[in-house]
Amino acid sequence: MTLPPIQPIAPTWRKEPFDHPEWLFEVKYDGFRAVCFVENGRCSFVSRRGNVFTRFDALCEQVASALCHDVVSELGVDDAIFDGEVIATDESGRPQFYDLLRRTRSPSYIAFDLLWLNGTDLRALPLRERRRRLEMMLPTGSPTISEAVSVEARGRELFDMMCAHDLEGIVAKRLADPYELRVRWLKIKNPDYSQKEGRGDLFNTPPRRRNLG
Repeated sequence: MTLPPIQPIAPTWRKEPFDHPEWLFEVKYDGFRAVCFVENGRCSFVSRRGNVFTRFDALCEQVASALCHDVVSELGVDDAIFDGEVIATDESGRPQFYDLLRRTRSPSYIAFDLLWLNGTDLRALPLRERRRRLEMMLPTGSPTISEAVSVEARGRELFDMMCAHDLEGIVAKRLADPYELRVRWLKIKNPDYSQKEGRGDLFNTPPRRRNLG
């Protein structure tokens, strides 16, 4: 079976955090957004623009191995599609974007959505159900692939925690929503985040000088 192409949902800006019982609030990881395709024991990461991240081939092999050894033998997973983020963290677990860019730390994959499983398209299901299935299928304690940290209802509390620990911010998602481009995800960013400095200059570099893999 050929897995379908995926157009990732792009979060829109919101200035202030909020609380709401029908929303999920997730840590905003500072890395490269990547849709992860797993099929026949192999894995690939595809960017928001549809480009394959060849620079993360070694991580792809590790993800495929982790899923095959820890999950496939028990649940019979043949193919899957995740939405998530490739990151690199320091010793405290804090994402370090420039270390990821410079390849000075080993990357890992944070999965925050499960879009396809065993030939079944899950995108029409509500986020609540997709996240439940995601939690069930990920290997426990893997340093290679893990689920995004999130809370329900308490967006302000999570945002304050991100600011206190100098993290990028949070993403808010309605629990009842399917995975469709019309769906609104909201990103609320820490205005004092230290790693944002110089980021605009970095990504405004002319294409011929960019080498982001």
